[in-house]
Amino acid sequence: MPGGSVASVSATHDVERIEAPITWKAYFMCAFAAFGGIYFGYDSGYINGVKGMAYFIHQQTGKPYPGPDATADEKSAFVLESWRDSLITSILSAGTFFGAIIAGDLADHIGRKLTIIIGCFVFSIGVILQTASAGLGLIVAGRLIAGFGVGFVSAIIILYMSECSPRKIRGAIVSGYQFAITIGLLLASCVDYATQNRTDSGSYRIPIALQLLWAIILGVGIAFLPESPRYLVKRGRLDKAANVLGRLRGQPVESDYVQHELAEIVANHEHELSVVPQDTYWSSWSNCFKGSLFNSSSNLRRTILGTSMQMMQQWTGVNFIFYFGTTFFSQLGTIKNPFLISLITTLVNVCSTPISFWTIERFGRRPLLIWGALGMLICEFLVAIMGTAAPDNKNVVQAMIAFICIYIFFFASTWGPGAWVVIGEVFPLPIRSRGVALSTASNWLWNCIITVITPYLVGSDKGNLGAKVFFLWGALCTACFIYAYLLVPETKGLSLEQVDRMLEETTPRNSSKWRAHTTFASEMGMTEKGGYAPEIVTSMGADKAGN
Repeated sequence: MPGGSVASVSATHDVERIEAPITWKAYFMCAFAAFGGIYFGYDSGYINGVKGMAYFIHQQTGKPYPGPDATADEKSAFVLESWRDSLITSILSAGTFFGAIIAGDLADHIGRKLTIIIGCFVFSIGVILQTASAGLGLIVAGRLIAGFGVGFVSAIIILYMSECSPRKIRGAIVSGYQFAITIGLLLASCVDYATQNRTDSGSYRIPIALQLLWAIILGVGIAFLPESPRYLVKRGRLDKAANVLGRLRGQPVESDYVQHELAEIVANHEHELSVVPQDTYWSSWSNCFKGSLFNSSSNLRRTILGTSMQMMQQWTGVNFIFYFGTTFFSQLGTIKNPFLISLITTLVNVCSTPISFWTIERFGRRPLLIWGALGMLICEFLVAIMGTAAPDNKNVVQAMIAFICIYIFFFASTWGPGAWVVIGEVFPLPIRSRGVALSTASNWLWNCIITVITPYLVGSDKGNLGAKVFFLWGALCTACFIYAYLLVPETKGLSLEQVDRMLEETTPRNSSKWRAHTTFASEMGMTEKGGYAPEIVTSMGADKAGN
């Protein structure tokens, strides 16, 4: 029979015995994949500093360097034009949008691991082109190609970690991905700070070229990790899935824990296929949009939840600081070293994110997103009001920077990791890779939109909104607050299969009260002695043969 010993998989009716106790080996194996966040964060962060480097600005625009006697207006005008700034920043996000969509397909056909490795290779090609660039054309082409690689990795790393991690620490491990992003941003800021005053191409080529190191570490390291057990179940390779689960959980394959977890994954997959069959390639995509908008467990609602969650994360406005912070702080006119302020905001981001490792499992996803949005919107409106009322007052500017740091604290400890955790949990296995890919693509789409329009909003040669732009971010964070309260379910402490059942039986506002009361394995015909009932075995054999 395809997949090996299908009929011998043992089941349990006990909802607490569907997963093995956590071991340090299992924790570190799952946590290594979070290293992909450094790769993503560094790539997002280095461009902020590079765009503010005098050599890079001179090379790209031909503008003369401001002399020691230059006026404040002459110094503030020595920046990239808004259209050039917008193009260089946003073209990466355009590539990542399409890369994430393609990755959703590849991950279901060639596996999660190989998709990530291919992403690292594509990214490396883009980095080489950027490093070799001496003008606009090559750096734009390089960032576009690198974007495809980032799209592959950012979509599938979340999927891989969610499918491999133990349920009791899944939120903390996926939060580790966001922490790694902040480490990448910090490393980028440090490297930019170190090379900013170089008067040769090394000022920007060194920060760019270092990205190759992160791609090599991730690509080589992930090759030694096991494939996702849920991907193997989806492909009908149950023997390999059992071996991988044993390795991930630190248990022998014959362990009841391994057998019970495998039985639950298989039973849930069969249940989802019985509800929404996948017959063709196009149906596998169209299934993401099936069901009623008013049914919280429908595939359509889950897809909307995932894509809108990532949209809202971008709406918080935090990437305004990380992409355009150096330029924004320069335009305030009262800050002597905008690179240092950008480094400080990045440090706040790094130091705040680990708080979520504990809070996301102690208090849950939903409370963090609600209270985080409230904290951010208060800070953003205060920054906007102060910057509009007294933009030239040094004390006011210092207060603005303080509230920007508090705002980053709220983001880093709530929405930063929380949005990634939720999208990895809400999709059923048959559409999970495509659902996570669509959600990640939504993140990059809105990232692209924001990076395209922001230079026109705050550029001194365009909208020149300055601190007034925080009125926009504050209004959007208000929308995030309302969204989190009305639509985000609580998934803390549940297996991915239990999340499916919770969404079927309750509403987002009542989801924190839901408790698992049965297993999919018992409902799908598993016998008390272990194994499937004969009619289920026959059905599964036919399904696996189709793979």
